Amino acid sequence: MDRYQRVEKPKAEIPINENEIRLTTQGRMRNYITYATTLLQEKGSSEIVLKAMGRAINKTVMIAELIKRRIADLHQNTSIGSTDITDMWEPLEEGLLPLETTRHVSMITITLSKKELDVSSTG
Repeated sequence: MDRYQRVEKPKAEIPINENEIRLTTQGRMRNYITYATTLLQEKGSSEIVLKAMGRAINKTVMIAELIKRRIADLHQNTSIGSTDITDMWEPLEEGLLPLETTRHVSMITITLSKKELDVSSTG
C-alpha cells in the first residue's frame, strides 16, 4: 500500500442532535464526561446519546459507566451494530489501477436517560 495514497471522499453532513455525543479515540475523556454531565444537569436534557465506532467503543463504555456513577438513577439502553466503510486509494506510480477497499467497522450507541427507557429492548 506504500505505492498508493488514500483519497478523502466528501462526507454527507448529517446533523447531530444537541443531546448526541460522538466519541473519537483522540478526544479527551474528561471533556466528554464534563459535556455529558452539563447536558444532563444544567441544560435540562432528559437523555444523552453516546455514539462511537471502532477503537473508540472501549472509551465510550468507560465514559458511560463514569457518568452513571456521577449521576444517580440513570437508565441505560445499549445497541450495537456494524457498518461498511469504503476507502478509495489512488496510485502514486504510473501503470497501477485505483483500489477500493471495504472495512467492516463495529459501532455502539449508548442512551443514558433520567426517564425509564423502553423495557422491551434487548439492550
